[in-house]
Amino acid sequence: MSFSFTDPKPDHDRSFSFTEPADVKEQLQAIADMAHEILRLVAEVSRQINS
Repeated sequence: MSFSFTDPKPDHDRSFSFTEPADVKEQLQAIADMAHEILRLVAEVSRQINS
């Protein structure tokens, strides 16, 4: 299994990847953490747009 996520902005040092078989529970937790971060960023952008 291979998965990667990298923030396209050069000023951010956020990246995520897993390429080796890992525990499914760990992978699901990592995906859930990424989803929470995405939702947080969407909410932040929404607040900026509505300001």
